[in-house]
Amino acid sequence: MQDKFEMTVPGKPEYICAVRMAVGAIADSTGFDVEEAEDIKAAVGEACRLISCHVLEGFASLYTVKCTVEKGRIDITVTKSGNEYIAKGDKRCLNCPEEGEIGKFMISTLMDEVRIDCSSDDSRTIEMVKKAKQA
Repeated sequence: MQDKFEMTVPGKPEYICAVRMAVGAIADSTGFDVEEAEDIKAAVGEACRLISCHVLEGFASLYTVKCTVEKGRIDITVTKSGNEYIAKGDKRCLNCPEEGEIGKFMISTLMDEVRIDCSSDDSRTIEMVKKAKQA
């Protein structure tokens, strides 16, 4: 059986914690151990940061987080479409993913499969898969 969960999130950084907690609760309730759930939460937080923050341009106005859970596996997709931004002024945010390489490395280290797509129309997608050790 497959369960699906989807949420649309405002691009402001204060919402990343809520996304982490929601996806962590899904992982906890679907058979992932504590360590695996923490890895998933950290990867999702980093993916949201990479998707939503656009350095000095601003934050993405909205992005979508989708989770699909099957026995022993969770697939997570974080997507932003279009080029609408929430202005943040001339200040760089804390832990801004200007380069993004550390965030991408962290996600690929924590998850079993990762695909990152930044298309030319300013859309961004990060797809991640984590498989439970006990599956």
